[in-house]
Amino acid sequence: MSTLEVATNTAATMNINVLYFASLADEANCQQETVSVQQSTSLSQLYEQLTQKHRFSRPQSELRVAVNDYFANWTDQINDGDSVVFITPVAGG
Repeated sequence: MSTLEVATNTAATMNINVLYFASLADEANCQQETVSVQQSTSLSQLYEQLTQKHRFSRPQSELRVAVNDYFANWTDQINDGDSVVFITPVAGG
């Protein structure tokens, strides 16, 4: 593989750090993982891909999502090196 091909492949994907809590951590069997996704991937697309991988039982509509410690919209695109957290509902008083 040439240097150009390596650079092109690297530019086409990015690494995202994903944190899981509560039931999502149980279903993923981990609390954190690094995943490679295509550039221009939205948070919704990321969750869909991870749901296929881990068979998450919670639909996206029941979750909130945060990127780099800030709440985000599901339509937002992610960037290389971002930290994404899917937040499940919590009970309490």
